[in-house]
Order: sequence, then structure tokens, then C-alpha cells
Amino acid sequence: MEIILHNSIAEIISDEILINEVQDALDIMADCRYQGADSLIIHEKNLCPEFFDLKTKIAGDILQKFSNYRMRLAIVGDFSKFTSKSLRDFIYESNKGKLVGFVGSVEEALGRFA
Repeated sequence: MEIILHNSIAEIISDEILINEVQDALDIMADCRYQGADSLIIHEKNLCPEFFDLKTKIAGDILQKFSNYRMRLAIVGDFSKFTSKSLRDFIYESNKGKLVGFVGSVEEALGRFA
């Protein structure tokens, strides 16, 4: 895992799944805070597939931690492949807020945090 800083925005770079459970997200959040970041960009491929199955509650639990610790999060990926109406609604509602966003590119994430 590599952390690239764009001012106070940390981007996680890895080809592996890094977040399988809430504690993994908390560890990454702590690493990024330690490096001075107040926002995090992570790629869809770094999240376990269960994250996108809302019945597992992993997504809700993880996003709640980001909200509790007031760290903005952008998840970069192509979300059009997900057909679940509840997931699409979840993404839509998340994107209406300021703390969590599902975006198509790193540039879009950086713009969202500007």
C-alpha cells in the first residue's frame, strides 16, 4: 500500500483488497491522519466485494466511522455495474452529503474536496 498526498488529501494506491472489515478502515484512516490528511481517496478495487452488498452492513459501519471521525472519503470506481436498487440509492444519498462520495475518477474526488 502506498499513500500519496495531494495537500491534505490522501490517496491510497494498491492492487490488493485493503478493507475487509471496519478495523481495516480505521487503521488506514489513522495512517492517513498521522500523515496530515483530513480526506481519503480509495479505489473500489481496494474494498472487499461484501462492502457493496448492503445486507452485510460493512459499508454502513465503515462509512459511519468516517462520519464519526469527520474524515471525508471518496471511493473511486465504476459503480454502473452494480444493479442493486438499494445500493444505487445508497450511493445517490451518500453523494448528496459532504463527507462521503462515490466518484468516477481521482480528479473528480479532488474537485469534490476542493
